[in-house]
Amino acid sequence: MSEFKLSCEAAREVEEICEKFHNDPGELISILHETQSKLGYLPEPVQRIIARKLSIAPQKVYGVVTFYSFFTMTPKGRIPISVCLGTACYVRGADKLLEEFKRVLGIDVGETTPDGKFSLDCLRCVGACGLAPVATIGDKVYGRLNPSDIKKIVAEYAD
Repeated sequence: MSEFKLSCEAAREVEEICEKFHNDPGELISILHETQSKLGYLPEPVQRIIARKLSIAPQKVYGVVTFYSFFTMTPKGRIPISVCLGTACYVRGADKLLEEFKRVLGIDVGETTPDGKFSLDCLRCVGACGLAPVATIGDKVYGRLNPSDIKKIVAEYAD
């Protein structure tokens, strides 16, 4: 069972998002997107609220959350970093970019920096193969990267 405690305010926000979509089970993905955008991730208690509001089984919500790589059940950093490991990016050195991000940030894939600022993940395709190798930082796509670029790019996001 989850150790996560959901505040009354957060629970109310989740319920309001469901109501915004008329508690329509056909809007599950839209509700999950908006909820994750608001809370940062989709822990079990949030999924249970959504299931209850939409009158669907919690397993269905969980199935959607775990099927789509965009959704996460663990907190991410305020600035998520994803390195594309799709074929075009991989053959052009994305693995070396990933190693450099890990070194610069001091974290491994799937982890978040202790200050909660950065999280590091991999993905399979950004759809920018012509710019390979590619990484996304927040909503920004960085292409034609070299490991030597990583420290400077991360520094751009320093407070």
